[in-house]
Amino acid sequence: MSGELRDQWVQTVDRVRGGVGPDPGPYADDLLARWGEPQRHYHTVAHLDAVLRHLDDLAEYADDIDTVRLAAWFHDVVYRPDRSENEERSAHLAGLALAELGVDDARTAEVVRLVRLTVTHDPAPGDRNGEVLCDADLAVLGGPPSAYAAYAAEVRQEYGFVPDADFRAGRAAVLRELLDLPVLFRTPLGHERWERTARHNLRGELDLLTL
Repeated sequence: MSGELRDQWVQTVDRVRGGVGPDPGPYADDLLARWGEPQRHYHTVAHLDAVLRHLDDLAEYADDIDTVRLAAWFHDVVYRPDRSENEERSAHLAGLALAELGVDDARTAEVVRLVRLTVTHDPAPGDRNGEVLCDADLAVLGGPPSAYAAYAAEVRQEYGFVPDADFRAGRAAVLRELLDLPVLFRTPLGHERWERTARHNLRGELDLLTL
């Protein structure tokens, strides 16, 4: 998987900058190493791969799908479950790396904005790039019950240092915030494919947490 992802990264970077600039390969190696850190159980290379695959399905809805792909690479690249500033640190790293690679300022700024958007997963109306990234990132919520249960268990593993009562309260708050969104999925395909199942899964997990 990592070799295929590395190739995808190189191709995406070369497309957005016209093939001119430093070798993007070492940057892919660094990013994949970060995604493979031992504290991760859900936010892994497999999650990155899944998001990128969902982006392929949703590509027609984006204004600039390659920019969204770059944002996917960075959206959880800094991930420490015991810290709250992961998205901001990920966005900062994206800005530095893409500037070094010779990606233009406007596209780099858009990647940084998109990474920050994954704090809320609540893009503004008409934010087509944001809608596509958020839909791809949240697609796991709309999986079959067994896949959703595995996802929830992996999230719990990442927060293994948190006492059970505290985790249940915190996780329940996150689920309520998601359920309070008017819609979870903003693209037509994402809404049709995942919305109903995702809400069923979220309500089911919330019920289990608040018994």
